[in-house]
Amino acid sequence: MQRPIIFLLLFAAGTSGSAAAEPNESAPPLVEIRSVNPTIVVELRYASPHNFTGHRLYPEGACALARPEVASALAAAQSILKRYQFGLKIWDAYRPAAVQAKLWEALRNNDYVANPTLGIGSLHTWGVAVDATLVDAWNRPVRMPSDFDDFTPAAMWRYTGPSPEVRAHVRLLQMAMQQAGFWGLRTEWWHFTLAHWQKYLPAEKAKYATQVFGTRWGGKL
Repeated sequence: MQRPIIFLLLFAAGTSGSAAAEPNESAPPLVEIRSVNPTIVVELRYASPHNFTGHRLYPEGACALARPEVASALAAAQSILKRYQFGLKIWDAYRPAAVQAKLWEALRNNDYVANPTLGIGSLHTWGVAVDATLVDAWNRPVRMPSDFDDFTPAAMWRYTGPSPEVRAHVRLLQMAMQQAGFWGLRTEWWHFTLAHWQKYLPAEKAKYATQVFGTRWGGKL
């Protein structure tokens, strides 16, 4: 397939003025998520100014990329959600290291953004994490606990608000993603990581992350 290769080149061109990936770390093998299931909605927030930085971080025309195993798991989650008349919307997937560096520069808060110079950085840059929400049967947004990149308690995995509708939506998303083989993140209800993420990282980095965070760590933003 040619499109993923083309968009990887666009990513590189759009971020060439920023920090590069660490030495010996290249982009993982990726596919376009919608090439596996075209019914999945994509709205890459970092491809527009509608994100916490207020700036476009991805080049125009960028699409949602992930490792093939992640894309297949998302297709499985989409099939589960369709039974309930809902579907997935992807807010972010693979993220170049240069963009991760820009996010860190914008916030510099280890509670929410992974420092790209420490440990393994963000699991988005390894192609094993996605940010996702729900849409209804007509691809319209539904009520969720918070907006994307909300750095408040409202974004916690366990919804504690008063709305039964929001609670049902977030639980449905979590159920579908878990059944498809993803783990969530305590501080971000929208963030999901492929369960066996360690096998996609270099052995030394996977060992470090497992020792520090445990096997069920979902990775920061």
